[in-house]
Amino acid sequence: MTPVRNATLSVPGAELYYEVRGDGPLLLVSESGEGDARRSIDLVGRLVTDHTVVTYDRRGLSRSIRTDPAVPITLARHADDVHRLLAELTDGPVTVLGLSLGAVIGLHLAVEHPDRPLTLIAHEPVAPRLLPAAERARHEHELADIQRLYTSRGLNAAFGEVARVLGIDLTAQDAEPGLTAQPLTPRRIANFDFFLTHDFTAVIDDTLSAERVAALRDTAVRIVPALGRTTPHTVFDHRCARELSALLDTEPVEFPGGHNGNLTHPAAYASRLREVLATAPGPRTRRDRPVSGVVHDRHVGLHRANEAPCRSRTSK
Repeated sequence: MTPVRNATLSVPGAELYYEVRGDGPLLLVSESGEGDARRSIDLVGRLVTDHTVVTYDRRGLSRSIRTDPAVPITLARHADDVHRLLAELTDGPVTVLGLSLGAVIGLHLAVEHPDRPLTLIAHEPVAPRLLPAAERARHEHELADIQRLYTSRGLNAAFGEVARVLGIDLTAQDAEPGLTAQPLTPRRIANFDFFLTHDFTAVIDDTLSAERVAALRDTAVRIVPALGRTTPHTVFDHRCARELSALLDTEPVEFPGGHNGNLTHPAAYASRLREVLATAPGPRTRRDRPVSGVVHDRHVGLHRANEAPCRSRTSK
């Protein structure tokens, strides 16, 4: 079993929990939905042989405690958290695998820090502002309806609607054998509550503009739009991936499975990710240096699982 090093980082209004596994080029997983640092554990387990994989709990989820509830939850704030976490770990090139909501966080990171040497795999970003106006308004209304449904009828009713909007067929979804069980624990239920209550609002009110995303074509950032092979072509997330590709004047790459292929097909997804990273142009840097796998241990007391907790660091 690959050792897990974990730590916390103090960021404005929160304590950010994160985990580091493996050795090699640094790859951060920015999760979808209610996903925390352990959500894509099967995928991560297949990447640690040749990557240093960083996973984390988004603020408000699991172990990432909000220390100041007055600090608003926005996707730009989530992106700033990722920026501070990456700055804590390395000053070299990084890859971010952004999944759904995590892909939009990655886009914000790229827009706000266009000089950072970054490769972003943006898998089906839930970014309404990338869509034409009428389509955007329809999907924003759809998301608001899901929030109201959750408030009035609870998680079971809302969960089905979230799956429908994202093109996930819960009755016919295939998957690889031997996946780690992901039961609906009290922690996951609390994470779903935070996601539907706060992060849904952040998506609806997001300020990410198509113009700023298109401008990334001339920066150090390399963005690879991605979509699931079985995601219906008419649904919200697929359309966002297509529009992102058009803005960047590129073609999206396909990954196994659908919107959540990272969970249902981790072995095939990891293999495809390696193929994409091997063929996609790397981020430009001032010195045109190759992607480095060195993680500079500037953080205090990263520790292996089951050891004494470490002291948290503060990001100012």
